[in-house]
Amino acid sequence: MAIPLYLLVGANIIDYATALKAAPLRGEERTSRKGIKGITKKICMWLLVLVGFMIDTLLAYLAQTMGWAMPFQFAVACLVCIWLLVNEFISIIENIADLGVEVPFLMPLVKWVKQKAEDTAKISETKS
Repeated sequence: MAIPLYLLVGANIIDYATALKAAPLRGEERTSRKGIKGITKKICMWLLVLVGFMIDTLLAYLAQTMGWAMPFQFAVACLVCIWLLVNEFISIIENIADLGVEVPFLMPLVKWVKQKAEDTAKISETKS
């Protein structure tokens, strides 16, 4: 679990830094309010990983109580961490593209992944 968590913290820092640099180029103003909002968002990501860890701990307790062997540890927390990492990678690539760096082989992939995620979210909203 340490490696995905370290990667997430690193990606959070890189995303925050590249967003700070890209904001003026997007015509966005850098304010302390937006900065605090960005930091709060990153902290909430870590809290989501913590919730995944708590779910994993609960599942492990349940399995032990029932006498079952757990085939994996920290699966939920790791999946949450990977999901957040993918979102951070997309954001970093978008920020770097906004800074003027050509990323021709990554941008189509980023747009495709982003579109699939948005389409999935729309389907989930209509079912609710």
